[in-house]
Amino acid sequence: MKRFFDAFNNLYTVWLVGLAVIAYFKPSTMLWFDKPWILWSLAASMLGMGLTLRLEDFRKIARIPGAVAVGFGSQYLLMPLIGWGIATALKFEAGLALGIILVASCPGGMASNVISYLAKANVALSVVLTLCSTILAFFFTPFWTATLAGNRVPVDVLGLCLSTLQLTVLPVSLGVLIRWKLPRTADRMGACGPTVAVIAFTLVTGGIVAASADSIAENFGRLILAATLLHVIGFAIGYGVSKLFRYPESACRTVSIEVGMQNGGMAAALARAHFAAMPLAAAAAVFSGVMQNILGGFIAAWWKRRSTESEK
Repeated sequence: MKRFFDAFNNLYTVWLVGLAVIAYFKPSTMLWFDKPWILWSLAASMLGMGLTLRLEDFRKIARIPGAVAVGFGSQYLLMPLIGWGIATALKFEAGLALGIILVASCPGGMASNVISYLAKANVALSVVLTLCSTILAFFFTPFWTATLAGNRVPVDVLGLCLSTLQLTVLPVSLGVLIRWKLPRTADRMGACGPTVAVIAFTLVTGGIVAASADSIAENFGRLILAATLLHVIGFAIGYGVSKLFRYPESACRTVSIEVGMQNGGMAAALARAHFAAMPLAAAAAVFSGVMQNILGGFIAAWWKRRSTESEK
């Protein structure tokens, strides 16, 4: 069974793109997957992440504080400004600009841990960075969204904080608590965690693409351009800043992947929940989620063929 789940998870991009294409051309197939389903699915994937975390993962933060600080700073200081810069330079209207800024202000996603593994990066560092950015997303995501997009659209900061808490901190904390108190139960539940996350974001993508099919058709080129720029710059910034501080190659790869890959599912859910009148915001988030997984897959394949210092 484990082999089946692993094989299924490795085809994540195939399921993601495949269902997105189906939902785009046949929206009726996925219109049923609306707001309540989206929120519960993402909460379930975050619970799965919490179930995989051990107290040792928290201790690792103290062992690699510099790399964690560089990754976290790049994630929550540079990426939101890059998203704002792209939206401003390309002169996007409010909805599309909001979507790009919201994605850039979100934490790293679970997919980054998988890509780090495939790229022969530091998986432990990847998990720690994802954990840190996810737990503090309830503050940084609303803060940057309000700061950078508040002059374009009204932003309910408190509502965003509460939604982010419900989507990230609470389910992750519950998963950690189950892992601590009921380790055997956590093992049984956690074995399906990555698969649940794959299914959840694939369905979220399909549901939002179906609901935003017309908006996507009208802005297809701009969506691809914005999403590609955001993530390519993110990968480059993460790698470049880490190299500047002379971290090992495996750590540089990890920070690059963590900075370049955001939780697109979370951004899409927040956009649907708080900016429903602007379908382009959710469409931009979903497009970003698809593009970052495609780009991350290419980067992982490139790095996988190139050994790190420890292997040499």
